[in-house]
Amino acid sequence: MNCRKLGYQEIYEFCVSLVLRVDDQAFIKPNKTKAYFKRFQVKYKRRRAGKTDYRARIRLTTQDKNKYNTPKYRFVVRFTNKDIVAQITYATLAGDIVLTSAYAHELPRYGLKGGLTNYAAAYCTGLLLARRHLKNFELDQEYVGNETATGEDYNVEEGEGKRPFRALLDVGLVRTTTGNRVFGALKGALDGGLDVPHSEKRFAGFSKEDKSLNAETHRKYILGGHVADYMRLLKEDEPEKYQSHFNKFIKEGIEADELAEMYTKVHAAIRADPDQQKTEKKAPAEKRKWKIQKLTFEERQAALVQRLNAINAEGDA
Repeated sequence: MNCRKLGYQEIYEFCVSLVLRVDDQAFIKPNKTKAYFKRFQVKYKRRRAGKTDYRARIRLTTQDKNKYNTPKYRFVVRFTNKDIVAQITYATLAGDIVLTSAYAHELPRYGLKGGLTNYAAAYCTGLLLARRHLKNFELDQEYVGNETATGEDYNVEEGEGKRPFRALLDVGLVRTTTGNRVFGALKGALDGGLDVPHSEKRFAGFSKEDKSLNAETHRKYILGGHVADYMRLLKEDEPEKYQSHFNKFIKEGIEADELAEMYTKVHAAIRADPDQQKTEKKAPAEKRKWKIQKLTFEERQAALVQRLNAINAEGDA
């Protein structure tokens, strides 16, 4: 374009039109400047990995000053794909100290052959932890708990001797919805004799409309009634799926109608002997060596002679 033939006004308008065509983003000042990133503080590793809710943890572990360094005990429940972990712990500056632990993979010793991660198994795991912990602290005789699983809410009452052992429920990152398996473990711990502050609103069988707990429905979940209903449904509609889902129950010859009796026997067996069984680890028959064994001078010399002989034999052939 020949600018000599244009007046000053036309040149100004042309320049303005060029500026308007430029991307607007080029003229926006960035919100996060270099100074921001200089002051950026990285979150804790377990927060970045999504493993620990530190906002909840600080409330569960911070103790009042007038408690004089008394530990604040937590009833920790965690679920994996094949197991349930229940622990009584307390926090220190060096890390958490575990006093007692119980696992769902111990339940086959008490007669539970399959289904180690459902609501009923969570109840058994919580019951096992409570009875084992109270026995370790010599409180099992004074605080027996609720010996029959009725499904009703139960709170341990203080006896004449020592006070009941109190622990706060630590659910981790689990969504605390009504009927969650975490509250199955909580109910097992309560029936086992532990004092855990709670509300009945999250137990299976609680109705928001009536604002009350249906004990029969809760008892059904504790004794595996919901699993039995699913077994009957699959057996009629999808036999192949039934064979794969309940393979362990089928091998043991357990039918849907026998689940309630099986869980009742498991509860009785846990109360009879809650001690942890120590497994003996046998030494391996042969010691495995991962490092390459260093040869002596004579062995290296013999290996060299063997290689030379092999090369000479190939040359003669």
